[in-house]
Amino acid sequence: MSTPAIYNHRTLQSATGTGHAQAARFGDALEAVKHEYDLVASELVQARTLRDEYEAKVTSQINELNIIRHALYELEAQHGKVRQRYEDEIAHLRAEMHALRQLPAASGLHASSSAHAPTDSAYLNRDRDRVADRYVLADRERERDRDREREREIQRDRERDRERGGERDPKRLKIKAPDHFSPLLPPVQSGSQNGHHHSQSLPPLSESHPHPSSRGVPGPGIPLAMESPRPLRTAPSSLPQLPEHPHPHPPRAASRPPPPPDDRDRDRDRDMDTREPYPAFLENLDISTVPPEFKKDNSDWFAVWNPRIRPRAIGDVSLIHTLLHATVVCCVQFSADGRYVATGCNRTAQIFDVKTGNKTCVLVDDTSGSSGDLYIRSVRFSPDGRYLATGAEDRQVRIWDIAKKRIRSVFSGHTQEIYSLDFSRDGRRIVSGSGDRTARIWDMDTGACLVLPVDTDLPPNSSGGSTSTGTSGPGVSGNAEGGAVAPTAGGSTTTVPPTTDAGVTSVAMSPDGRFVAAGSLDTFVRIWDAYTGVLLDKLRGHRDSVYSVVFTPDGRGVVSGSLDKTMKWWDVSGLYTGGGKIKKEMKDEKGLLGVGQCTMNFTGHKDYVLSVAVSHDGQWIVSGSKDRGVQFWDRAGGVQCMLQGHKNSVISIDLNPTTNLLATGSGDNLARIWSYTTP
Repeated sequence: MSTPAIYNHRTLQSATGTGHAQAARFGDALEAVKHEYDLVASELVQARTLRDEYEAKVTSQINELNIIRHALYELEAQHGKVRQRYEDEIAHLRAEMHALRQLPAASGLHASSSAHAPTDSAYLNRDRDRVADRYVLADRERERDRDREREREIQRDRERDRERGGERDPKRLKIKAPDHFSPLLPPVQSGSQNGHHHSQSLPPLSESHPHPSSRGVPGPGIPLAMESPRPLRTAPSSLPQLPEHPHPHPPRAASRPPPPPDDRDRDRDRDMDTREPYPAFLENLDISTVPPEFKKDNSDWFAVWNPRIRPRAIGDVSLIHTLLHATVVCCVQFSADGRYVATGCNRTAQIFDVKTGNKTCVLVDDTSGSSGDLYIRSVRFSPDGRYLATGAEDRQVRIWDIAKKRIRSVFSGHTQEIYSLDFSRDGRRIVSGSGDRTARIWDMDTGACLVLPVDTDLPPNSSGGSTSTGTSGPGVSGNAEGGAVAPTAGGSTTTVPPTTDAGVTSVAMSPDGRFVAAGSLDTFVRIWDAYTGVLLDKLRGHRDSVYSVVFTPDGRGVVSGSLDKTMKWWDVSGLYTGGGKIKKEMKDEKGLLGVGQCTMNFTGHKDYVLSVAVSHDGQWIVSGSKDRGVQFWDRAGGVQCMLQGHKNSVISIDLNPTTNLLATGSGDNLARIWSYTTP
């Protein structure tokens, strides 16, 4: 029958065998895919390893180049010393020759026996003179070659910057304001050894100094690029001269006379007239003549103490760590516990261990692109040490989670580059200062923003700006012409004419978090109420842009540093009168308290004062300057010690809050940590 054929088990077994074969082939295919995946993953690991190796090699080569460069600087300095020694020997030999020629000729047998000696000596002296002259001419030719090479580099950088538009950094623009409020100070000399003079505006980066690629400074919180690094000392005459002692009378205005100051200004001037300038021991300083007990000399740095001041407030200074960077170091700051120091340079913020000097963290925003420069102008640790705030040229405040190396939040709202940041003591707020003529106070949790406009006719505005984690709202913003747009009391908007002389260069929050001080390009130091945004006072006295402000530890003083080469100590204790409550009757017709009084002028730097810091007991001040020096001052205005430890401008300084350590950042691509002793 045909029925058994229908249920043929062989056919079923054959189908089952085919299924097993297909499953086997599928498994083989999976194994092949897995094998390919493992190969790709292995290649990826190898590629990453190679990338890390290349990055390490590049970093190592950059460090080696920096070391070579510093070695060249040291060799150049040693060459200058050797050349000077040979020139002195040549001069001494020539003097001996001249003396020998003046000797009367001997007579008799002695004269005849030595008749040929003068001739031989003359020939020898003539040959010696020729050799010496050849050495001198060769040295001069090498100097001319170096000068020509520097000029070519400067010209190339000028052309490069001209192609880029030359419109970077309004903070580099400065003004010269008439001095109606600080008669103690003389007019700034129109010329100096470095060749700088005051004008209506400072030339752009490329106009007078090299580009960063040529060892210049790209204006990280500085109005101009720095000079090409030179050896610290080639000869005693290379030290720039200090300005004259302050003159007790104000300069006459070249044009129409200024408006008369009010009574408060006259009182302030009278108070300042009663303070005699402290004698500056650095004037006409020749380090070679300083007694050994008043100086400390090393291969690439030296310190000098004031012999007129006893006892010393600064007992000793030593270099602890040198932290190499690939670009200019724009800012430095210690953490609150003193264990770490942060630096800001082009595109990166870096954190170092203070004890070992090892780099522990590098923070880079990969989303900001890789073309062009993006200098980090300010870095600030949060009080708890968990976060690092950075302010940069792209107008954004970034809050980094240090442990995760990730951005916690971004505060946006400024319309020009950010130059300065400062945290409140509780870490809940951070204030930023920008070239857009505003300071802004940001809430760390909500991102809410309180705008503090430098233009006094504008009211403060809250919730201006935006953040990636908080709220946003209308506030002071930019327009196409570069002016600032802000809401008025009636709800409409007003446009402030675009000006470049009032950008905020430095901000500081008082220790109790109640006040914000800001220095700006228009020579004023302003103080606001940090909670209401009301402008409380304008401190007038500097004759050029203010580049650094800091509160004293008790909050009752403000120290400011300026491009007029001076610092001022302002007594603002009047802000705390009446139990700290500000009443309407306490203000003048402009709505200002007018309680700030300049109680001390600090004169002695040979160039712009770029950064200031106050000791934690409030008894002395440290300043960094474009003259490449760091100076320690006492409350009486005397220079206790001068430290010369960089080959370019000292852009930023900070004092360790727990130990006697000082951090400096410079245009020579170095950050350095110094130790000092106090009684």
